[in-house]
Order: sequence, then C-alpha cells, then structure tokens
Amino acid sequence: MNDCRSAYHTVQLLLGLGQRYNGSSERNINMRFIPGTRTMVRIPIKMIRLGLYALLFLSVTEVIVYISGFKGEAVRYTPNWKSLDSRPIPDWYEDAKFGIFIHWGVYSVPSFGSEWFWWYWQGQHSINYEAFMRSNYRPGFTYTDFAPAFTAEFFNPKHWADIIEASGAKYAVLTSKHHEGYTLWPSKFSWNWNAKDIGPGRDLVGELSRAIRETHVRFGLYFSLFEWFNPLYLVDKKNNFKTTQFVDLVMTPQLSEVVNTYQPEVIWADGDWDAGSEYWNSTHFLAWLYNDSPVKDTVVTNDRWGKEARCTHGGFFTCDDRYNPGHLVKHKWENCMTIDKLSWGYRRDATLKDYFTIEELIKTLMETISCGGNLLMNVGPTHDGRIAPIFEERLRDMGKWLSVNGEAVYSTKPWQHQNDTLTRGVWYTSKTGPSNTYVYATMLKWPKANTLKLMGVKSNKIRQLQMLGYSENVKWVESASGGIVVTLPTFSPAEVPCQWAWVLKFTLPLQ
Repeated sequence: MNDCRSAYHTVQLLLGLGQRYNGSSERNINMRFIPGTRTMVRIPIKMIRLGLYALLFLSVTEVIVYISGFKGEAVRYTPNWKSLDSRPIPDWYEDAKFGIFIHWGVYSVPSFGSEWFWWYWQGQHSINYEAFMRSNYRPGFTYTDFAPAFTAEFFNPKHWADIIEASGAKYAVLTSKHHEGYTLWPSKFSWNWNAKDIGPGRDLVGELSRAIRETHVRFGLYFSLFEWFNPLYLVDKKNNFKTTQFVDLVMTPQLSEVVNTYQPEVIWADGDWDAGSEYWNSTHFLAWLYNDSPVKDTVVTNDRWGKEARCTHGGFFTCDDRYNPGHLVKHKWENCMTIDKLSWGYRRDATLKDYFTIEELIKTLMETISCGGNLLMNVGPTHDGRIAPIFEERLRDMGKWLSVNGEAVYSTKPWQHQNDTLTRGVWYTSKTGPSNTYVYATMLKWPKANTLKLMGVKSNKIRQLQMLGYSENVKWVESASGGIVVTLPTFSPAEVPCQWAWVLKFTLPLQ
C-alpha cells in the first residue's frame, strides 16, 4: 500500500504544478522546490503533462491491484472434494446444451456386439462372441491382431468437423482411449498400442482437434481410467488397490500428456467403478487441471473419478449412461446417449430399427435441457474412418431443426415448469431479457384440429405469442380450466418452419 500512497502523492504534486503554472510558457517553467536540491531546473510543460498522465494511469492501476489483493488472490483449488466441487462450471458449457460423442477404436474392426467386444469375448467368454470368432477368424486369433486392420484410410477430419458443426453441436468429445487401452494419439506411455505405432500410423486425436478448432465447436476428450487387461492394472486390482503401479506409470502420465498436448476443454473420465478416487489420484489430478493446466479456466469435467464420486463429486454429473431423470436436477448434469440404441461403437449387424429416429432424438434433447441437462449424442465411426450415412443424416437433421429452433435451446434455463401438466409431450425452457421473460414451449407432436391446450402458462401474463420460424403472431384465448388454448397456424408445405417438433415463444413480464 505504501507504493500506492507514494504514487498518489506524486500525482498530487504534479497536479499542483499544473495549477501553479497554468499561465506559463508552453516551452518551460522554473521549478525551485524539487526535493533534495536547491538547483533551478527547467522542465518543459509537455513533459510534465506526459508524466502526469502516466502517473495517473499507474496510480489507478496500483489501486486496482491493491483492491484485488485485498479481496484475495486468484482461487486455487486444493486436492479434496470440498474444494474441487466449489469450482463453478464454465458458462460456455452451460450455454452449449448439445454435444457429439465419438466412440472409435480397435473395437471398430470386428464391429460386432459393442465396443466392449474384447471383454465379452475374452473376459466373460460370451457364447455369441466366441461363436462369432470361430466362424470368422482363424484359431489363435487375438484381440491385438485386430489392430493392423484399424486403418482409418477414409478418415477425413475436416469432413467430420463439418458434420459435427452442421449438427448444431457446440462441443465434441472423442474417445482418446477406451477400456481396451489403445490410444488414438502417439502416447509415450502406450508403446506399440497406439494409432501411430500400429494401425493407421496417424495421430488421430491431433488431426481431429485441429479440424474441430477451425469451426465454432469446442474440442473434448473421453479417457478411460482403467484398462481391462493391462498387467499393471491387474496387479493393483489383485492387491485390492493398495498398490498404484498402473496409476503412476500409465494412467496419470497419459492424462497429463493428452491435456498438455491437445488442450481439450472437456475431460470425460470413465472406467472408474472398480476403485475409489484415492486410488485413481483423482483429486490431485483435478487440482492440477483447475489450477495450472493449459485449460484451467475453460475445462469442464464429469463425475466419473472413483466409485464414490459418480453423481456426487466432480463437474457435471453423468450418474449412468443414458441418464435422463425426467425431472429438474439442480446440479448440472449430462445425458450421454447413443443414436444406435445397442452400442456406442459401430456395429455392422445393426438394423434400421436399432437407430433412434430424428423425432426421438429431438424429444430426448428437449426433455434433457428442460430438466437442466446437456445432451451428448454418440456416433460410432467405421474402422476405415467413415461416419456412416445414417449417423450423418441424423446429425444434419438435428442441425436443420436447431437452425430454426436453437433459440429455445442454446443459453436457456429450466423454467418453473419442465413439461406441461395438461398436454403431454410439451417441454419448457426459458431466457431472461432486459425487460421480458421468454418461455419456449416445444411441442413434440402437432395437435389435432390445430388446437393446443396448455396449463403451464397463465393467460394474464402473456404479452406476445409467436412460433419460431413463423413471422406472424399466434392466436390464443384463455381456457375455462385456467390455462390457455392456442390456435396454431395453417401452413402450406412450403411455409412449415420445420418438419419435426415446433416451438411456441411466449413473451412474459420479468419474473
């Protein structure tokens, strides 16, 4: 504070000089009171003015720094859940609402059953998986023998990025390493079991991260904490997780490597369920991630950091795969789900009925965000690097819908009602403007006779009613039951705003 006072007194001195010599020559003045000397000094007025401005700036800066210091230094998180859980989730994630998940790895080669192929085949000895191998591969074939066929020759990261951006997603999460342990980047801690050493001979994480960052989509990475058959992990497991060879020599180095190299803004952990967060060293890693990593200010994490942490600690909650509670959850959460109902990885044996329709996907999106969640929608590319046409169609159709109705999705908040109590299949979201509250009612089905009955909105509060994608106001009347009856517009095929699900926008007084 002494420096701040010194600057203040200096400024006061120069202000006094300026007032005293206001009528003096522009070129110079005589100063007889410079501390520590009796010598008369000639100093140009312009120099005094420049010095005055500079000191004023420095003085203000010092005051700001002083006040900031008085309020406390930048928050540093300590490696315990109480401290880590106090970190706010960055606004960008709250506003994004919708992301794309990508499961891609050696399991994409057999592309049978699911991405858990190796475990079901050689961990559980599933009859179906063993029969598949006997029918299609030579005796003695091992899972690692699939790796050379993970070729990715058609992988075009810019094309993937274009599809993802066209979907309307605001973030994308790629599986950097699944439970098989194979890394999609040239990890120094996964010798000869990574996409550079065996298979495509490419840094797949790096290529996609660069392509995604040329769009408006944020880049994130999934990372499996454990590996089914890693010998070091199996030793730790046999020792009841009292030893930490796998964590010290593989997991933690890989996590640090992938964060420092690719700077993902989502770290989506998984494979945590065998052991507690103490074994995984989770709190120490997250403290580094939040305090000192290159993404410390923007990174978002989930809750899968130990068997006691899921749905309790960490960033956003995932709780379970396909978590969709159907009611408001106050803590930020995410619904990770798959377009293929049966698998996260690509399946050659999938049939059309195994894929969600676009109507079902929009329904899931609106149910999720109305209850405070984000939707992370998964696709599984092929072993040669293609996003199958049915996945691409679903993503581009979602983007078409969001191009009309994104106002009801992005940067919204849950409203006082999540869904309408009178008409099923109507989900609410909201925004607050300078002088109004905007409530969005997404109806998943067009009602009979163009008449929609709603109980969630009070008639005496409505200032205006519109439909997104339609320029005219929409008519409504008060219902005798206390809600409202909306008369929907009649459209020609060329005029309809979108093909699936329609959004009514209510302008209400600030609440």
